[in-house]
Amino acid sequence: MDIRGFPRWSEFELTTRSASSVPDDQDFRSAFAQAFQSWEGASQFKFKEASADEKANIVIGFYSGDHGDGVPFDGPGRVLAHSFYPQDGRSHYDADESWSTNPDMSHMDLESVALHELGHVLGLAHSQDPNAVMHSGIAPGTIKRDLTQDDIKAYKPVS
Repeated sequence: MDIRGFPRWSEFELTTRSASSVPDDQDFRSAFAQAFQSWEGASQFKFKEASADEKANIVIGFYSGDHGDGVPFDGPGRVLAHSFYPQDGRSHYDADESWSTNPDMSHMDLESVALHELGHVLGLAHSQDPNAVMHSGIAPGTIKRDLTQDDIKAYKPVS
């Protein structure tokens, strides 16, 4: 996967924050914490929650429809989330999707999608490998919580 040309973070310790639109649910918080931990294990990046008076590098939010970033969500199905490449740090999730941390065939696995979207925030493009976390598609009920060799190999030029 060629990621040359994408911007890169100028630092490796990044602060995170959840927008007020994120459900106040321990399972949701755990899903994002696990996704951050997975990328920490495969990269030089370290993540910590931003203090109340600190601007966060990465901001996670759940939104419906047109939410002001020029990339509106389409409701259930199709577009699950989108994130912006480094030095922007926004990671948005469609609030109209059926999210779960223990998905059945009618729900999307939040941790899998968060792991994928954080890859974009770190500078990775989509992978052609259908088994990779960074592959462009994921079906309801599918769990992809482990970074593959393809994901890790694609990350290496970023650091």
